[in-house]
Amino acid sequence: MNDSERERAVCAAICRGGGLRAREVAAQLGLDRETVNHILYSSPLLHELCWQDRDYRWHGIVRQERPHVGLQEFAGWYGSVRDFTALSEEDWMAAMAEGCGNVGRSLSDARGLLHSFRDCREQMLRLFADLADMLGEACLDWELAFELRLKRSRHVRIYADVLVITEDRVFSLEFKMKKTIEAEEVLQAAKYCPYLEIVFGPSYEIIPVLVLTAAREYFSFEPIGGRDMLLPVCSGDMLFNVFDEYLRFLQ
Repeated sequence: MNDSERERAVCAAICRGGGLRAREVAAQLGLDRETVNHILYSSPLLHELCWQDRDYRWHGIVRQERPHVGLQEFAGWYGSVRDFTALSEEDWMAAMAEGCGNVGRSLSDARGLLHSFRDCREQMLRLFADLADMLGEACLDWELAFELRLKRSRHVRIYADVLVITEDRVFSLEFKMKKTIEAEEVLQAAKYCPYLEIVFGPSYEIIPVLVLTAAREYFSFEPIGGRDMLLPVCSGDMLFNVFDEYLRFLQ
């Protein structure tokens, strides 16, 4: 395993183990205890996701299966799609304000942040209206997290706009109020994947998506940097196509 794979495996073992000592994690993963301790004490992300009790047993904050209990500790808003669609804009914005305050997210509107929240809410309501027509009410039991904030290092933060969590996939949606694609924004949408893999564990596929909310009838795949990997980019009105690309409910 490389460093990222080890970090992900250690987190998954702890989150599913219900209180494990470092030597137990090491034995489970076929690693030495010194390596496990180094990962636990040197990773700022695991410092946020795991904690140690007085008996030197490690516990995970976020449960790595549905429902993802503990995820609300890192999100402006977390809940089911059903709960989200039942909230008025006023109630949802109030909940977002409280949640963002809890995770240290300033809600200053100097750069149009509150307007972007409302725009994001409208896009998500339209998405789930479309998906409910195509999939039925099953999609209402999916989970949503808005404004996920995690610390990767002292100077690196993870700010995921919206996570849509299905039975085995996490769609990480990066929203931009634009009509055109910019290469650095494709990279921005993709860069959270390794960290979200640690949060959600090996049972989930992480799918990054760039959403251009000012565009219309647009859906394509764009290369991520100089690599062969492709990232879906779409307008808000075509976002359901991204979900169909992976879930295949229109076939």
